[in-house]
Amino acid sequence: MEQSYMTIQEADLLEAYLKEVPEVTTVKVSERTSNAVICFNGQVRERILNALADFDYDTTAVSVPEHSGRALQHEYMDQMALRILGRGVSNLFLPSPVRAGISILKSGSFLLRGIRCLLNRQLRVEVLDAASILVSLLRQDYDTAGQVMFLLGIGDLMEEWIHHKSVNDLAAAMALNVDKVWRKLDGGTELLTDIRSVGVGDRIVVRTGNMIPLDGEAVEGDAMVNQASFTGEPLPVHKSTGSYLYAGSVVEEGSLVICVRKESGSGRYDRIVSMIESTEKLKSSAETKASRLADRLVPWTFGAALAAWLTTRDVTRASSILMVDFCCALKLSMPIAVLSAIHEAGNHHISVKGGKFLEPFAQAETMVFDKTGTLTVASPTVKAVIPFGGQDEAEVLRLAACLEEHYPHSVARAVVRSARERDLEHEERHSKVEYVVAHGIASSVDGVRVCIGSHHFIFEDEGCTVPEGEVERLASLPDEFSHLYLAVGGVLAAVLLIEDPMKPEAAQAIQALRAQGISRLVMMTGDNERTARAVAAQVGLDEVYAEVLPEDKAQFIQREHQQGRTVIMIGDGVNDSPALSASDVGVAINSGAAIAREIADITISENDLMSLVTLRQLSEALMNRINQNYHIIIGFNSLLIGLGVLGILPPAVTALAHNTSTIAIGLKSMTNLLPEARFSPDAASPDKHKQ
Repeated sequence: MEQSYMTIQEADLLEAYLKEVPEVTTVKVSERTSNAVICFNGQVRERILNALADFDYDTTAVSVPEHSGRALQHEYMDQMALRILGRGVSNLFLPSPVRAGISILKSGSFLLRGIRCLLNRQLRVEVLDAASILVSLLRQDYDTAGQVMFLLGIGDLMEEWIHHKSVNDLAAAMALNVDKVWRKLDGGTELLTDIRSVGVGDRIVVRTGNMIPLDGEAVEGDAMVNQASFTGEPLPVHKSTGSYLYAGSVVEEGSLVICVRKESGSGRYDRIVSMIESTEKLKSSAETKASRLADRLVPWTFGAALAAWLTTRDVTRASSILMVDFCCALKLSMPIAVLSAIHEAGNHHISVKGGKFLEPFAQAETMVFDKTGTLTVASPTVKAVIPFGGQDEAEVLRLAACLEEHYPHSVARAVVRSARERDLEHEERHSKVEYVVAHGIASSVDGVRVCIGSHHFIFEDEGCTVPEGEVERLASLPDEFSHLYLAVGGVLAAVLLIEDPMKPEAAQAIQALRAQGISRLVMMTGDNERTARAVAAQVGLDEVYAEVLPEDKAQFIQREHQQGRTVIMIGDGVNDSPALSASDVGVAINSGAAIAREIADITISENDLMSLVTLRQLSEALMNRINQNYHIIIGFNSLLIGLGVLGILPPAVTALAHNTSTIAIGLKSMTNLLPEARFSPDAASPDKHKQ
């Protein structure tokens, strides 16, 4: 298809459409050149060409991101081009007196910033900028003043561009990705419905561990709701009838019936952007140190300039020092390096919610894994249903699916899928469902209590019994499967054997992480001891803790902290939430429970544990780049100051060299930290990661 002109909206639509073609791995659409670069796997060129032929801007139904960042890029690229073009035209065609007048007019904003800092009793980099410009103007060196202001403006624009782009990318990464919701009909029946068909005034049901997909008002129920995605507050808030709920918040405990007040997406993006802008999510400790160091060096720069003037009585030499400082480069390069690393992580399908999480990831010594859905595949299967007490196999599976379908856990999905594959449909006969975190689910069917969950939940918490004469049968169940117990009326009714195969890359990822310097690799799971140890041995973990509760995981992390270790937690379930919150860096699987994704600092793909290896490499490379930037900035600018003091370089040259080096370091900080190859054994060799 040929197209000579493409709008931003058309480019977003075409890119979203091509990304949904199964064989396409990556796609990049350029609206400026009206072309698309498509990468794909296999011999499917004809199929992709046919997909392009079928595409139509007016009729193709595809979900397009609300904020793709394309318009933002256009805006800043145009601003950058106009500034550079304006500077070139000014130098080539305008006479000196006109350029001098322009410099004097432009200096006003820089001088005001410096005066404002002095009035607030702050000696910051803005004062140094104002002083260097003022000295040039007083010496009637208008070209130098104009050059300094131009380069400062370009640096400010670059920093603003990268910052807004990173906020935009981060807000987009925190999108809901909710496709289905439980809609409550007039008769009280719940129907699983596509979210796009839910409108204002409809009622939806949200239970423990689920994300609230739409803004609305609670009309029934009582729950504790985590609103961190847009308020930044980690503690849950109590919500009941009459409370207003925001899309993106998560029900930590309880359930709510919500009357929808806003359609999908309305207002959430802006709330997230506001929250990110008002918190320290984007700032790493390295950035904070760089900013503080930059401001602390300002008095020393003024002192050096004063000393040069007192010893030489040469204004030119003193002003040469004012043209050079460490502050601009430090304040510009560090945030750009961190924000670019976040963007690069996104290219590897890793969503990092802030720069401050990359540094501890590089320094971590302990990594804790959940088992189900984390080390094992996110789609376990029901291999067998073993009925007890004369129960019918189909009926117990139907009953188990009826309870499990309300909860977003991989084992629950396996039970529901197994019932569907056997064409076992059911009606909603049970009453309100109770979800006991890390244990199981309980409800009432026809007035009889029904429970499904772990051995501990069924036999210890609920006090259920085994039908007479079937104790040995229960003990003889195969060990290679995880067991899910169903009890009806206090008596065991069935055991579902769950096959939970390992992720194919799990052992390789564990080996690579150990080579990268992670000294303790631990698995903590609520599963039984037998299954847990088998999994740990298969992937090569150092320690394993079985049949643990959510608080046990969090307490383990606290003990590690007391011993001075930095801890990363990887999980995907509701029961992992306390540990994800307690760790230095919480990593969630993107297919896991909403509350886990909400609390986690980083989200990775469900099918790629090797992304942890990539992220370790990326975070270490970032810290190396930050250290290199420090050395280059301090060394080069010290050289310029020395040459200025000796009178070798005039102020115009030192200003040009300083500002050019600042922009060069900023541009270098924007480049990728990792080569195209995601991981190689050499990169993870123990020698390479010695501290």
